[in-house]
Amino acid sequence: MSNDATFPAAQRLAGLRKAMQKHDMDAWWLPSSDPHSSEYLPEHWAGRAWLSGFDGSVGTLVITRQEAGLWVDSRYWEQAEAQLAGSGIALMKLQPGQPDAPMRWLAESLEEGQCVGFDPAVVSLATARKLADHLAPAGIRRRHGPDLLNTIWPQRPALPEAPVYVHAQDWLDETRSARLARIRDAMAEKNADCHLVSTLDDIAWLTQLRGSDVQFNPVFLSHLLIGQHSATLFVTPGKLDASTISALGADGIDVADYADWAARLGELASTSRILLDPARISLATRQALPEGAALCEAFQPSTLAKGCKSDIELAHVRRTMEEDGAALCEFFAWLEAALERGDTLTELDVDEHLTAARARRPHFVSRSFATIAGFNANGALPHYRATEEAHSRIHGNGLLLIDSGGQYLGGTTDITRVIPVGELSDLQREDYTLVLKGTISLSQAHFPRGIPGPQLDAIARAPLWATGRDYGHGTGHGVGYFLNVHEGPQVISWHAPVTPQGAMQSGMITSIEPGLYRPGGWGIRIENLAVNRPSDDSPFGDFLHFETLTLCPIDTRPIKAELLSDAEIVWLNAYHAEVRERLAPKLEGDALAWLEKRTQLLGG
Repeated sequence: MSNDATFPAAQRLAGLRKAMQKHDMDAWWLPSSDPHSSEYLPEHWAGRAWLSGFDGSVGTLVITRQEAGLWVDSRYWEQAEAQLAGSGIALMKLQPGQPDAPMRWLAESLEEGQCVGFDPAVVSLATARKLADHLAPAGIRRRHGPDLLNTIWPQRPALPEAPVYVHAQDWLDETRSARLARIRDAMAEKNADCHLVSTLDDIAWLTQLRGSDVQFNPVFLSHLLIGQHSATLFVTPGKLDASTISALGADGIDVADYADWAARLGELASTSRILLDPARISLATRQALPEGAALCEAFQPSTLAKGCKSDIELAHVRRTMEEDGAALCEFFAWLEAALERGDTLTELDVDEHLTAARARRPHFVSRSFATIAGFNANGALPHYRATEEAHSRIHGNGLLLIDSGGQYLGGTTDITRVIPVGELSDLQREDYTLVLKGTISLSQAHFPRGIPGPQLDAIARAPLWATGRDYGHGTGHGVGYFLNVHEGPQVISWHAPVTPQGAMQSGMITSIEPGLYRPGGWGIRIENLAVNRPSDDSPFGDFLHFETLTLCPIDTRPIKAELLSDAEIVWLNAYHAEVRERLAPKLEGDALAWLEKRTQLLGG
């Protein structure tokens, strides 16, 4: 979302300040969110990107009458600095462990009696309360709405209208009714009359429906109201066909207009006891509830249930990984041959050919995120994305980082590999090997069931920390089952808060992706997906270990073998033996030859 010539970011900022003055607001809070607490947004709610010109997936924009700042973490510092140039918006570098920094800045920048405005539809109840905690002691007022973007955004994109479809039972482990029953059991434990769900992946999981309202994520705009004996799905009319509406009805789910969500909540009995998760419900939703309703605030039960994949789902994921791995072999065989021939290649060619290879595999639906293909300095930007306007040619010497993934009916994939181009320096090989050691170290870990995910982070970082190296992002995120590529509740990052919900449980799929980035030089990240599986019985309690799911060779050419231990070499050779055994039957010709070449024993 770059700024266009007729209405650049500086002019948009001026327009917003005029609207603020009209509504007697001294500041405006604009998060990267929507009414569903989404990470990836439909264009209609991408207001932060439209207003600032910064199109990264995460960031908080705060505007006062005189100043404006965008808070982003280290993954986006270079990108934001470039995209904010000339906008009048300052880059504010968000440091680890300081998520409330923009709130503190706002409290310090305004005076007693001044007013902060925001759209309550895109601010979670939990965030609104944190804002109050920071602003109220300073005597700063808050105004919930109106949405000022509506007054300054010409031709604001409409809400998406893509159809919703059924995720066929062949890919599922239980019925829709069974999933609703699990949620009602959780409601009964809380003595709740109803439960409000607005997060799109939870609704897709519960209803066993999929859509394409959010790029790369097979979800659809909706809310879900679950009662003790019935439920109502709020979705834009026309997105569901008659047979799907009938099937939902047979499972006790009525269908209502997406626009009627707030009104219907207001019709709930004032004596209702309502289960909701403040972090996953907007302030506007809370405001729509009857005054007398009792709130039962708890972690959303479907989020944990969705995160723990069943054996049936994992069987589909393993087969999906074989298809995805075969596609990757075909792609890498083509890429290496093209580089050896001296063909003119760019980062854009990587995305085109990799997506085409995946599209040839059975049950492929789409990419799971925008492919990151960064050569040398571009690879040092963790969330870099090549565009027609800005991309690099792949030639000379260096490292090419490729982070990509696919959405398949049987699972979601996410993998990062780095390949050498030409000659590498000793420092590049050392960096690469240390990152690989981190990947292997965490992949081999055994750990107690229920350990908080953040506590595993140091296992992957230890080889890097030992040499004074580190990386700014987390080591692992949850991954959905033909759902969002970023999924909770678990996360492996020492920056993340430790919560009971983030405890590691059997069936959780998590990425393992340590990295290392030298700005202006190169970036390295080696990523596999792994699932928590029960370990052998122990008298000291229940333990889990990681089963690596991703199937694709890890390039051994950049390795400094003397830095690997014997145990690490054994792990890598065993991994490559499994990759070769499972992918070879799906390949032939150049792709098969490439697989055999890239899975040869290291040190053998």
